[in-house]
Amino acid sequence: MNDFDTQFIFGHGFDSSKPSGVHGKYRHRWVEDNFVFSEKVGKQIPLPKENRHIGSSLSGTRYRIFWWLILIVFLGVSARLIFLQIDRGGSFAALAEQNRQRVIPIQSERGLIFDRNGVQLAENIPSFSLAVVPQDLPRKFEDRNLMVKRLAELSNQTEESIANVLEEYGAYSYESIVIKENLDYASALKIMIAAGELPGIQIQRGSKRNYLNYNNDDSASSTPFAMSHILGYINKMDSSELRSLYGHGYYPSDSIGKIGVEKSYEAELRGVFGRRKIEVNALGKGISVLSEEAPIPGKHLKLSIDLEMQKKLEQIIENSLVANHKKRASGIVINPNNGEVLALVSLPAFDNNDFSGGISVEDYNKYLNNEDHPLFNRSIAGLYPSGSTIKPAIAAAALQAGIITPASHFLSNGGLRIGAWFFPDWQAGGHGSTNVRRAIAWSVNTFFYYIGGGYGDFHGLGVEKLVAFLKEFGFSEKLGIDLPGENSGFIPTIDWKEKAKDEQWYIGDTYNLSIGQGDLLVTPLQIAEMTSAIANNGSLFVPHLVKSLVDPLTNKESIKEPSIVREKYFKAEYLNTVRLGMRDCVEYGSCRLLSTLPFKVAGKTGTAQWSKNKENHAWFTSFAPFDKPQIVLSVLVEEGGEGSGISVPVAYEFLKWWGLNR
Repeated sequence: MNDFDTQFIFGHGFDSSKPSGVHGKYRHRWVEDNFVFSEKVGKQIPLPKENRHIGSSLSGTRYRIFWWLILIVFLGVSARLIFLQIDRGGSFAALAEQNRQRVIPIQSERGLIFDRNGVQLAENIPSFSLAVVPQDLPRKFEDRNLMVKRLAELSNQTEESIANVLEEYGAYSYESIVIKENLDYASALKIMIAAGELPGIQIQRGSKRNYLNYNNDDSASSTPFAMSHILGYINKMDSSELRSLYGHGYYPSDSIGKIGVEKSYEAELRGVFGRRKIEVNALGKGISVLSEEAPIPGKHLKLSIDLEMQKKLEQIIENSLVANHKKRASGIVINPNNGEVLALVSLPAFDNNDFSGGISVEDYNKYLNNEDHPLFNRSIAGLYPSGSTIKPAIAAAALQAGIITPASHFLSNGGLRIGAWFFPDWQAGGHGSTNVRRAIAWSVNTFFYYIGGGYGDFHGLGVEKLVAFLKEFGFSEKLGIDLPGENSGFIPTIDWKEKAKDEQWYIGDTYNLSIGQGDLLVTPLQIAEMTSAIANNGSLFVPHLVKSLVDPLTNKESIKEPSIVREKYFKAEYLNTVRLGMRDCVEYGSCRLLSTLPFKVAGKTGTAQWSKNKENHAWFTSFAPFDKPQIVLSVLVEEGGEGSGISVPVAYEFLKWWGLNR
């Protein structure tokens, strides 16, 4: 033994070889971290190297990696906290606020519509809708399906249709999505009670449009629908419309003008919606109003349409269609001095109240599948060969270009022959020696073949000049009427035929264009506008249906001033010659029926060939009185046959009524 009484190399203990008294005299010696401690000596003695068996468990490299990992995790957590609280904090706060507060749009009162004499044509009546807020619906798939099933029971709709609506408008989770429109009061109250404890369910109170279609006794009637194509209707927005308008103050539950002036003047009629901020409970039900901003009502429209004139024209055309077993027609009355549309009829028509507040799939399909297309406004969008109604414009062009004078004559002996082709007059044997007035009065094809395409030594206008002059009358362009869906029509050209048909242009094409046949297509509105320009001595006005807008809060009326497309292109003396030719048509030509009226009328008939297997379209256009024109009247009966046989009698009946009631 050395000087150490007891030595513990492993752990702790005492030397059992010493007597017990010794244990009291000597304290234990511990080995710890390669050192031996002696309490007697009081020194720390290092062990030999062979006894140093306990060392550090982490090397220096591992130690540094460990602390770098801790640092990276710390920085990542810190960055995430900064992102969530600083960068996204506002968004999360807004979401939390949306869960507690909602902004409910307050529908503005849509502007009313009146005719030029103040007769009301559209009104707003209270309506109720069943709506849901997707954000408040259950999150769990099973619970959400149960809610959809309950909604289907309450609204009497299929679960599939409701699920489709929720999916279509799913991006607008905090907005009210309409499930069913046009609920009556009793149904709305029943659903409100039944859905009181269902999350996200609302009954919205608003208004829907009611269109006042009047019959000839001025009482409400389901027929006729004289104003349907003019007024149009409003209906719920589809998803594409909502995407484009959502940022402009529109909501998923909104309705919007679809056709007619309801669409053209949507911004003026709609007004500005108000806002009500409310606090909601966990079910999305309002518990208190926090603030409210009042809506601004839309402006009233005062149309240029005369309702009595509109009804009378429609009635006369309808009676003629029934008597002649026809189905489709158009009638337009315009003031030639300012472009105001006084009447615009397109038959068959439709009941725009069918669309107000939503239309059933069955009813909508009836309209779509109707072969006569009642939703189609043929007065502004229908395309037809003009027939001879375009001849006054061709005559004015030839006079303006110096191709002819009022005294120029051509022999009409039944038609013209070019090689193997024969281009006939409508009357066998022709009309004899014919000047421009007689050619208009009797619609002499040979005269217009000459001035359009030329013959023998006489050089006509040619296709390029024909196209240019026709465009001066507004053909092949939209005239800008304040209704959606206007068609521009079409004038064939040499380049078009070569590209579209891979054929060259022939003299026969020019002849056909000169008499309003071939590939030329016009709208009834364009024929009426051409007639207006001739009647008013050369001004082509923009046709319009709205006369003024009225602010319902101040009653201030803003007049819509006439606008001119172009004016005074044709010399007055040449247009006067054309007008005299149209007057001759009434005095001794194909419009003779109108000569019995107590005032002077000028007009032009037209018979447009368009199919080998179907009857021709029947045209007539006119203005009255002859000396100081106040109205232009144009009539088209699809597949009506001769213009003088069906369209002229319609014009006669209307002008007779107008003469007594103007």
